[in-house]
Amino acid sequence: MYSNGKNTAHSGEGRLVGNLINFVIFFVMFAAGIYTLGYWELDNAWWPTLVGFALMFLAFAIPMHLMGRSEKSEDLVAASAASQK
Repeated sequence: MYSNGKNTAHSGEGRLVGNLINFVIFFVMFAAGIYTLGYWELDNAWWPTLVGFALMFLAFAIPMHLMGRSEKSEDLVAASAASQK
């Protein structure tokens, strides 16, 4: 892919091990959240539900927050100003 006449690298190039480690960490968090729901009973419904919801929410929210911060605001402002010209 070319941008401004230069060949740009792919965004995930050279980060396979880090991506796999992050995937495993957040997949285990999500699976642990589902696993805690197995302890849900009518006598104690609140704790498994809250822990499961928190783990599953964090397993999605943390990676989405990190992916959303991949571009710095200065870069976004510069790109926006360049596109308006």
